[in-house]
Amino acid sequence: MCAGPIWGADGKMKDSAIENWTQADQDWEALQEQAAEHAAAGRLDEAGTLWADALYLARQAFVAQDPRLATSIANHAFALRRKGDAAGADRLFEEAGRVWDSSAPWIWSIKIERKARSSLYHLRMEAKHWKTYEATKRKRLQNFADEGRAAIAALAAGTPADSRGLSRWWPEKTPYPSDSRKLLAAALLTVRINEIGSSGD
Repeated sequence: MCAGPIWGADGKMKDSAIENWTQADQDWEALQEQAAEHAAAGRLDEAGTLWADALYLARQAFVAQDPRLATSIANHAFALRRKGDAAGADRLFEEAGRVWDSSAPWIWSIKIERKARSSLYHLRMEAKHWKTYEATKRKRLQNFADEGRAAIAALAAGTPADSRGLSRWWPEKTPYPSDSRKLLAAALLTVRINEIGSSGD
């Protein structure tokens, strides 16, 4: 399957087959987005099917320290609990927590990309103060990682999360594939029970 061209923040076309971004990455993200939209509309049966598909894909394609695997496990655990399998859900929530807690090396390996700015001045400032810029970006990514872990804990406890997920995903999602986007997806596409809608049935 060939994806179309992707345009970066600098206005230049980026090859969709960029390093470290695979078809599995694209498919997983799409499954979680669709599931989250179903959940927001109260269509939890449809969401549950997609969460199961995303978990299968994650177990096949992602390394054990990938926080997206933890998100997949937690979301599927939520679906199992809803169907009455409390024991199975509890086991999966514990696994999700362990995976996320082991993800620090994966998160640290994220490449911070340089972004073209709107002026030559901004380009020069970024180049001159790159270490500061990179440290700021890593701090922001760590904040997302902390939110994602807290969201899994809240979901396991059956309580509302202190952060928003899906409603933040769309504005935070970068227009091109990147390592940081993988972490954002893991953190923001973890189910927040306070964002689940009513189907109206």
